[in-house]
Amino acid sequence: MQRRLLLAAASLSPLPALAQSGFPSRPVTLVVAFPPGGQADVVARVAAPALERLWRLPVPIVNRPGASGEIGNASVARATPDGYTLLMGLSFMTLVPEAARVNGRQPAYTPEQLAPVALLSADPTVLVVPAASPIRTLEEFIAEARARPGQLAYSSAGNYSALHISMAMLGQAAGLNMLHVPFQGGGPATTALLAEQVQCMAATPSAIAPHVQAGRVRPLAVWGRDRLPAFADVPTFLERGLEGVEFYIWVGLFAPSGTPTPIVASLTEAAASVVADEDFRRALAASGNTLDHRDGEAFRHFYNEDTARGVRVVRALGRIE
Repeated sequence: MQRRLLLAAASLSPLPALAQSGFPSRPVTLVVAFPPGGQADVVARVAAPALERLWRLPVPIVNRPGASGEIGNASVARATPDGYTLLMGLSFMTLVPEAARVNGRQPAYTPEQLAPVALLSADPTVLVVPAASPIRTLEEFIAEARARPGQLAYSSAGNYSALHISMAMLGQAAGLNMLHVPFQGGGPATTALLAEQVQCMAATPSAIAPHVQAGRVRPLAVWGRDRLPAFADVPTFLERGLEGVEFYIWVGLFAPSGTPTPIVASLTEAAASVVADEDFRRALAASGNTLDHRDGEAFRHFYNEDTARGVRVVRALGRIE
């Protein structure tokens, strides 16, 4: 993507920030709010070795799954703001509190309790249909959905999940009434699509690429601002005139709000060193995640825009019984 930012190793100098803060002087824990194997966990496990090489200290990963990430996210939001407990956050973290509110529940944390440090990876979701589907273009998809209100079914990883929000965003923007079929995770949702139990779904590029290559599914459109290199012939919703239909599954590093500025500066420098680490870049690519490094105002702008789009969708969905 045009907005991919990668700092050259020669331009990085983490030592001044580290020297100013004396940080870190002991192991730094990376919390992942999901079980092992998910996207945030995968990025954490390729980032931790790079941080260990930089800091020459252990960087243990602690998985704290539950309640769509709410438990793990809240644990970091409430942690001592000293830089020694960090969150490898997944994009959905900004929507969990809003989903709690619309369902009449007090959120366990708010996004304001977590300070963005650096974006490490981001991929837009992709609209796909089974290869046997007669729908071959986005325009045909929209026409079919409008002709069959409430009948075109899509699978997702669960209510308010990233895959659900992607499709709901499309439906709200294009005036489509589609049938949501939630599953317990992206794997079962994809299986349902491959079995043609549903007619479409939003998927991550890494999860769906093997099925596209094998000719089992057909990509129709991308939720990104730019086309994906792996699907160069697949248009974005934006270029087809659907304003605001933009969604990413991203992974970023967060600290508890109130972490001292010199420590945040050290963490920011460390993240820049990580993305310049050749082993990290190779491992990230091998995992199927796309490098997208932003920090400072660039990350905050991306984070705020992404959050605002998602929150609007959650509020429009409202309470789900």
